[in-house]
Amino acid sequence: MDYRDGYLEGYRQGYEAGFGEASRIAQRNRVPIVVQDMPSMVEETPKPKRRSRSARAGDKKLSKAFKEANRRMRTKSGKLRKGKSQADVATLAHRLRKKM
Repeated sequence: MDYRDGYLEGYRQGYEAGFGEASRIAQRNRVPIVVQDMPSMVEETPKPKRRSRSARAGDKKLSKAFKEANRRMRTKSGKLRKGKSQADVATLAHRLRKKM
């Protein structure tokens, strides 16, 4: 006879008494009670729509354009050139993308 037998005996007694004792015993013994055949409470979310081939190609072009714009507007140490801002980099990147 090990600890599980005592748990089951207490569970049987609690079941006959209306579950009150069984829940206290389960909390004391820290043994999980598994409930089966219960509908899932979590709603399944639909998969996100796959990006189209042209959208992915546009992303690739814009990425290359930003890389080129950053190369032109930054110093070797990576700082923006004097008088330039992130907005200037983005504007140049969009212009470069139109030419691709």
